[in-house]
Amino acid sequence: MKNWIKTHSTGYTILILFALSSSIYVMMLTVTIPKVVELSGGMKILDMLPTGYSPEYVNSLMSNLGPEGRHAYLFYQLPLDMVYPALFGLSNCLIIAYFLRKLNRLEGRFISLCYLPLLAGIFDYCENLGIISILKTFPQNPETLSQITNVFSISKSLLTTISLSTIIILLLIWGFRKFFLKTGTVVK
Repeated sequence: MKNWIKTHSTGYTILILFALSSSIYVMMLTVTIPKVVELSGGMKILDMLPTGYSPEYVNSLMSNLGPEGRHAYLFYQLPLDMVYPALFGLSNCLIIAYFLRKLNRLEGRFISLCYLPLLAGIFDYCENLGIISILKTFPQNPETLSQITNVFSISKSLLTTISLSTIIILLLIWGFRKFFLKTGTVVK
C-alpha cells in the first residue's frame, strides 16, 4: 500500500479523485439528502449526525420516513454513499501523501497519516451497512443494531475530522515553509 500511495500521490491523480469525490458529495448534499430529509419531516438522516444518535431517534426517523422515505434513503442516497467513501478515502490519502512529499516526510512513520482517511472510509462503509440493515429490518429494529451503527457513525465523523485537520495542518506547514524559503529565512 505504501508503494501505491507513493506512486499515485501526483497532482493529476489527486485532482481526478478529488473532483469525483466532490461531485458525488455535492450531489448528496444538494439532491439526495434534502429529498430524504424532506420525506422525514425535517429530521436529519443518520449519516448527517456526527455526534451520534439514540435507538429512539433511529426509530422516530424510520417511522417519519415512511415507506417512501425509507425507499429513497435505501435506493437514492445510499447508492451514492457506497461510492463516496472510497473516493474520499483515496483522494484525501493521496493529498496527505502529496504534502508529506513536499515536506520531505513521506518516508518513515509520517506515511501512517495517509491511512486516516482510508480508515474513515471503512467506518463510513460500516455505517452504511448498518443503515441498510436498519432500513431493511424496520420496524423490527434491534437496539444493538442502532447502537453499533451509531459507533460507526461517530468513528467515521471523528476520523474524517482528523483527516481534514491533518490536510489543513500540512498545507499550513508547507505554505509557511514555502513563504519563508522565498523570503530567504531558513525553516526546517
